[in-house]
Amino acid sequence: MRRYDARNEDKSPYEERVISINRVAKVVRGGRRFSFAALVVVGDGAGRVGVGYGKAKEVPSAIAKGVEEARRKMFEVPMMGTTIPHEIIGEAGAGVVLLKPAAPGTGVIAGGPVRALVECAGIKDILSKSLGSSNQINILKAAVSGLQGLRKPDDVARSRGRAVHQVAPKPMVDAIAAAEERTNAARAAALQEQYGVTEASPGGAR
Repeated sequence: MRRYDARNEDKSPYEERVISINRVAKVVRGGRRFSFAALVVVGDGAGRVGVGYGKAKEVPSAIAKGVEEARRKMFEVPMMGTTIPHEIIGEAGAGVVLLKPAAPGTGVIAGGPVRALVECAGIKDILSKSLGSSNQINILKAAVSGLQGLRKPDDVARSRGRAVHQVAPKPMVDAIAAAEERTNAARAAALQEQYGVTEASPGGAR
C-alpha cells in the first residue's frame, strides 16, 4: 500500500509501498516487549527501485527506516519498451522467481511483493512466477536479484567484443533506446514538479 501520511509540501518524489509489517515479541523479566519490522519498496516509476527492511519499536519508525534503506539501495532496471529485455530467473535463499518479458497491453502478471516491486520500477508489462519459498522477504529478494541480473544489448556486445547489431535485433535496440528516453523524461518531469528546476537549465535559471 502507498503512504499518504506526508504533507503535500513534504511529499516524496518516490513511490513508497509497504509490503508487510511483522510484530515481534521478546519475552523479558516482567513481560513481553514488542517491536515491528516493515518491508518497504521505493521506486521513481522511471527505472529505479530499491527494497528496505526497517525495525523499530513503533510502526511509523519501522516504515521510515525501511524507506531510508530502500532509497540507499536503489538500482537501475534495464527496460525494453514497457517490459524487460529478456527472461531471467532470480534466486535468493529459498526464493526463486521467474521474470519474463510480455507484449504491450499484457499488464503486470505478478503476486503482491513482485507486483509492488515492478510497478515502482515503472515496468508496465511483465510475466512472473514464484518457483520457491512463499516467504515474502525471500520472494522480494529473488525478484530484486533477477532485475539486477538483467543486461542490455550494449553490455552483452561489449563483453563479447562485438557490435550491438550483432547480438540483438534492431527492433529490440530501438525499444530499449525509447525506454531510456522515456525514463529520462519522466525523471526530468519529477524534478521539475518537486523542485521547480530541470536537469539542463541554462545558467541555473529556473
